[in-house]
Amino acid sequence: MTASGADSTDDARDGTAGDAARNTARGKAAQGKAAELMAAVRAVESGERSAAEFFAAPEPAPRRPAPAPRPVPAPGARPAAGGPVAVPAGVTALLAEGGAPEALAARVVESLGGGAEEVLRADPWLLLAVPGVRPEQADGFARALLGAGCGPGDERRVRALVVWLLERAALAGHTVLPPATLAGELARYAVPDPEEAVREAVDSGAVLAFEDREESGGEGAGGEDGDEPPARLLLGLERHALAEESLAEGLARLGGTFTPPDGEEAERWEAAAAGAPTPSAAELIRAVARAGLVVHTGGEAARAEPAALVAAARSLGLRAYAAAHGEDGRRRLAELLGSDNGADGADGGGPAAVTVDGLLAGREGPGRDEEGAYALDLLAVLDAPQLDVERAAALVEAVPDGARLVLSGDPNLLGAAGPGQVAADLLAARVCPQVISRTPDPGPIGELVSGIGVGELNAVEAPGREVVIVPVRDAGEAVHRTVQLVADSVPRAIGVPAERTQVITPGHGGAAGTRVLNAALKERLNPGPGRFGGFDPGDRVVHSPAPGRTTLGTVVSADAEGLHLDCAGRRVTVPRERVADTVRHGWALTAHQAVGTRWPAVVVVLPGDAVPALDRAWVYTAFGRGERHLSVVHGVDQALPRAVAEVPAGRRTTRLRTLLRTQAATAPEDPA
Repeated sequence: MTASGADSTDDARDGTAGDAARNTARGKAAQGKAAELMAAVRAVESGERSAAEFFAAPEPAPRRPAPAPRPVPAPGARPAAGGPVAVPAGVTALLAEGGAPEALAARVVESLGGGAEEVLRADPWLLLAVPGVRPEQADGFARALLGAGCGPGDERRVRALVVWLLERAALAGHTVLPPATLAGELARYAVPDPEEAVREAVDSGAVLAFEDREESGGEGAGGEDGDEPPARLLLGLERHALAEESLAEGLARLGGTFTPPDGEEAERWEAAAAGAPTPSAAELIRAVARAGLVVHTGGEAARAEPAALVAAARSLGLRAYAAAHGEDGRRRLAELLGSDNGADGADGGGPAAVTVDGLLAGREGPGRDEEGAYALDLLAVLDAPQLDVERAAALVEAVPDGARLVLSGDPNLLGAAGPGQVAADLLAARVCPQVISRTPDPGPIGELVSGIGVGELNAVEAPGREVVIVPVRDAGEAVHRTVQLVADSVPRAIGVPAERTQVITPGHGGAAGTRVLNAALKERLNPGPGRFGGFDPGDRVVHSPAPGRTTLGTVVSADAEGLHLDCAGRRVTVPRERVADTVRHGWALTAHQAVGTRWPAVVVVLPGDAVPALDRAWVYTAFGRGERHLSVVHGVDQALPRAVAEVPAGRRTTRLRTLLRTQAATAPEDPA
């Protein structure tokens, strides 16, 4: 598993569990087609039939109306009821009867609703829908309730396992899986006939089946005639399927409803491009002038280019905004925009720099019109590789017809912490203009990271001690040297205080993972008894209410309401019952938690047990978080250059690329 999968799997997964309890109308309608697809694929794979006999080009999905606003809860927000979840006595009694801990009751009700007791009595394996529950625990619960009537091939068990496995795959970024992969995973959990179990899961509507076309390695590598890649079947959950389909439709809509400027307006855009600060910024402005959807790629220095675009658009009187992945990215973006970040756009709609979550929740940005669309003319989304498919779909659905959308980011970074690879699929589909920045990242750290991006771990000149390698022999020494660097060496030699230095390590567990490092750093930097559920005022923390939504903060206080945090000047209250699942100490983070944020100084810890987690994207991300200084506590010997040169990030299995190409192929031709 790559570091991205490990990081996201280890964190709490909220808001995803209810799917196991729902067989939707869409799933039932797909049963017949799913069975046909399964038979077709078996026939094609055996050579009995040609794929062309079964699969025709899918008809384009009908255009869905603009959605109503779907607010995303702010990090730290309470449940809709405004307080702790009310747990019926029957749920607590049922958990006790099944040998499950009473502490699970609130999460059971959150996941399965007020009728959780009846639902679980009918299907005990739906306990797997509760975050944190594993198959062996659900099996024990089912045996306690069902006795001799419980077996490994029970269709209820199989159905719950299939959904759970697809949810686990989503943690690693996959929106779909091949049937053989799913069957192989079921076999690990003693399902008697895994292949038949997969077919039954499709027939029952628990999962959906889709046709896709395997990407070929080059021209002419497709079918017998060399003109078509082979057909394959993919299985996925409805919510991921709907998100990818909605996203593909939304992106196609933006390209199809945009009208390029002409005459005086075109001249004004050209004048704006001519005044751009760099050639790459000018290229981006010209591309966006002519297209409703543009992809922009580049490193840290290239963030100035979408900022220049937004400033230029606002100078033309357009309602232009730029959204970053997190608060630190928004702050850096606001600095790049300078005076253009104020409420001086055409609509006086407030600062141009926002966060993606703030925009989705309605806390930031222009607001929405009566149809649920954003009141804007141009939206540039920075850090696009960190968008999972569901958030991307919600964002794109709300961009109005005729507006311009720019998806910008660094393709070498770790991908989204949730399902999908939106930016990578859009780049690969080649359905819109692409602008590749030629602006290099400056300084020794920029030079080092640029080399890593192309698979080279080069020694760089660092006259100001911008890059320092600290060799260690074991994990214990790695922890000791890390604390020494943060508390003493970096403040004294580099001038960066401990509170502005961030530690990054591959995982939460292990002898030098975030848990061990945070305990050692707390003891040195903010010792205390941890009287607020393990936390004290002044502790650095990371709040993760959902995967991919990481907020860094500091503990202020705690009371009956919960744990009070200061997150970049914003007050966040985490309810007491959510603290253990969503708050960790934050002196040490994983690279996935650190994406989108930079610090003056960073200490990257690579203990010997980190080798399996290392790949090029992880190293690129971790090493690139430092602005002025990077220390590498190095205990992996030659595994580091090998990871950079030979281990690219694991490929995710998605449908978006195919859906985008299908949308492009079925779009009406431009009469011009």
